[in-house]
Order: sequence, then structure tokens, then C-alpha cells
Amino acid sequence: MTATDDPLVSTDWLAARIDDPGVKVIDASFKLPGVLPLPVDDYLAAHIPGAVFFDVDAISDHNNPRPHMFPDAAQFARDIAALGVSTGDTVVAYDSGGWVAAPRVWWMFLSFGYPNVRVLDGGLKKWTREGRPTHSGRVTPKPGKFTAKFDPSYIRSQAQVLANVGTRAEQLVDARPRGRFEGTAPEPRPDSRSGHIPGSRNVPYAELFDAGTGAMKPLDELRKAFAGAGVDMTKPIVTTCGSGVSALVLTLALYRLGVRGSALYDGSWSEWGLPDGPPIATGPA
Repeated sequence: MTATDDPLVSTDWLAARIDDPGVKVIDASFKLPGVLPLPVDDYLAAHIPGAVFFDVDAISDHNNPRPHMFPDAAQFARDIAALGVSTGDTVVAYDSGGWVAAPRVWWMFLSFGYPNVRVLDGGLKKWTREGRPTHSGRVTPKPGKFTAKFDPSYIRSQAQVLANVGTRAEQLVDARPRGRFEGTAPEPRPDSRSGHIPGSRNVPYAELFDAGTGAMKPLDELRKAFAGAGVDMTKPIVTTCGSGVSALVLTLALYRLGVRGSALYDGSWSEWGLPDGPPIATGPA
């Protein structure tokens, strides 16, 4: 992994470029349903200077009943331009330090054909621990000019995942905590069954970063986490989670380990786990 192809950038890197008009900073903080204060309220209270707020629920397909599913290319381009981002800018996404949604934003940009996007290692947590400045209130940018073209290979539908349960052509790796994966802990969405997609492996996303500093763990520790879960990084991988957000923490870690061509099951457990959904499994992987 070299600095040129690493999707992570350091707080030092961003601090040196915070006044660069070609670097656009996005606060992508996200929380599970019912957790307060809302991410946008956290953003209004304190964010990295110049950062705009990326609302995961708003920049989504509003015609789909499942939460924050991918929008089409026209909507993504329109919503990103409204955040002041133009084609040619370097986008840096961060979240509050819990490593939930900044990787989702990174993957969305890649999916829509825009590779000039990075994730801030450690997010706002590391930034503030280092005594760096924050601002409050909403940033209202001048609209940008952004184009997008969606590549469907970056995501999987329920039908594709269901077919894969039979063929096992792609490995499914679930980012949820072990209790939810094994079916011993309830789901945050009351309409969900408990358990996991048959045949999937479990790498809880919170085990991939340091809880104290907020930084992603070293490459050798990331590699051990996947190997310990029985994931073969030489074979195709699809990541999944509760609703298609924290799964991208796994995708980001895999990308840093040299894995390319992985995909996201966008509907994830919020779709699969519905009462009338496909078969489920419980217990350890």
C-alpha cells in the first residue's frame, strides 16, 4: 500500500490542505435508528472547518422502502453538486470517529465513477484529540458542477445474493456485531428477524479500528481479522451489514489490503431480515 493508492489520509495531510479550495471536506456522520442526538445536530455543534454535511438518508433512493439505498446517477450528481463539490475536486470524507459512514461515502463516489475521494483516518475523534480547530453551524457552499456514471458491479441486489447462497461463488462477509450476526442480540430495526445470511462470515467492523485513537488498525492486524474469520482474500467478496453502511468499513479495509472488485449488498439485513425474507441462519459462522 502506497500513499498514492491508500484510500486513507491522515489528519496531518488534511490540516496542511484545509484551506485548499480544491479539497472538499464532507462530514458523513451516521447513527443507528433512535440514537440521539442526531448526526446533523452533532455536525452543527462541531465539525472540521469548511466541512459540509452528507446526509446518508437524504442522498438515497426515496422511492425504495428500505433505508438509504443507492440513488441513481442523476440524483447523486445533483446532491453532490449541492454540497459544493465539482468534478476535479479531491473529496475527503470523515465521520465522528466510530468508522460508520465515511467509508460508505467513499464507496458511493467510486461506484459513481469518481476515484478522487479519500477517508480521514480517525475522523473527527482523532482530529479533536489532537487539538485541531472545529467550527459550529452549517456550511452553505456555492453549488458545484459534478457528473456521475453508475457502475452496477459495485453493489449486489437481494436476487444476486440469494443466487449466491446456492453457488457460493462470492464470499459474504457481515460487518455487524457478533450478537446480531449469531441471532442472540436484537436488531435495531423492529421489523427484522435475528441471524445472518446462510454461509456468510462475520468480521465486526468495530474490531478494525482502535477505539482509543479512532485510527484504523495496521495492515497486519486487518489481515489477521479477515483470516481469523475464514475469509479468503484471493476470492470474490461481498460485504453486508445492517443497512449497507458499516459494511463499507470492511470494504475499505479489504481495499487497503489490496483486494479489488469486491461489492456491497446494499439492502443488507434491513432487506434480507424482513419477516417474509429469504432463509436465515443463526449461531456462529
